[in-house]
Amino acid sequence: MLKTLFTSHKRGFLSLATRTRSGTWRSGFQTIAETWRSGFQVDRSQQNTKQQAGQLNGSPLGSMVSSLVGPREPAPPPQPVMGFFTDTSLCIGCKACEVACKQWNQLPAKEPFWTGSSYDNTGHLSAIAWRHVQFIEEIGQTRPALPLIDIQAAKSNGTIPMTPPGTALPFFNTDRWLMRSDVCKHCAHAPCHEACPTGAIIRTEFDTVYVQQDICNGCGYCVVACPFGVIARDEQETHTARKCTLCYDRMKDGLEPACAKSCPTDSIQYGEVEELKQHARERLGLLHERGLNEARLYGVDDNILDGGLHAFFLLLDEPEVYNLPSNPPRPSNNVVPASLWSIAAALLLSLFGFLFLKK
Repeated sequence: MLKTLFTSHKRGFLSLATRTRSGTWRSGFQTIAETWRSGFQVDRSQQNTKQQAGQLNGSPLGSMVSSLVGPREPAPPPQPVMGFFTDTSLCIGCKACEVACKQWNQLPAKEPFWTGSSYDNTGHLSAIAWRHVQFIEEIGQTRPALPLIDIQAAKSNGTIPMTPPGTALPFFNTDRWLMRSDVCKHCAHAPCHEACPTGAIIRTEFDTVYVQQDICNGCGYCVVACPFGVIARDEQETHTARKCTLCYDRMKDGLEPACAKSCPTDSIQYGEVEELKQHARERLGLLHERGLNEARLYGVDDNILDGGLHAFFLLLDEPEVYNLPSNPPRPSNNVVPASLWSIAAALLLSLFGFLFLKK
């Protein structure tokens, strides 16, 4: 519409200039006035048509929204809350979940590099690595609760040979690797969701956290809000925030996420969150019965982020060993106190300024 009016105005001014040379001023202005009048008549007719459609579809507000964004599709019906349970005691570090995630989501690979301190060449989660098998290599460290038996006493009484065979189990020595397949936690109260200013981050009908790529403007507020360092901005291609979608496209078709489907040991388990939590507690009890008292659950209860996580873990050591915060902060909890302090500071400065100017 604006383009049509601009073109028409341009023609009117050209006509005005032509007619001015011939001495006929009024004819040129009449051309411009007629152009504006016809343009507004077309705009009013279109507005009346949209209002009539809005009256048929619903309220005037609905008419305005419909005229801006088009007809709105009905929301999908609610589904059971779905999530992940990752049992690190079963993880063998094969990285099959990483490969499956990249293949299904068509994520580009990066050049492998040798860190010099770990066999893990992925490093961390990123915009192109939505699954990361973390290696915690504890070599040459003595843990007080592990091994499960006294090595020296077992060697002295013949239970363990002085020179263990090549098939000796890992708990026959003090060295161990902890492995964990890290992923987005899909928090019940996700800080990234709360920080997003454009509404690009939404909760799906499965109560998972999803980033709409066509709405994200790449501001990065979600990146700094996430206490787990999960979400990242793609600086190479899209320049938008990207993270695990919990294979939302597969979930809508009733399929298991690619990472859980490819896990050979069922370390990654997918299902309804409440059922997974019950299974996690049973698994923890079993490990405690077998003497692994350091095992613990992370994200199952509601203490973390005021609601818990929908992708939670069974850990074999303290959360900090796995680079997980024991009490991750929720930035939205600081909004009200910070606002009150800002108001108080503004009032105090105003009072000082008033007293200073009064003198």
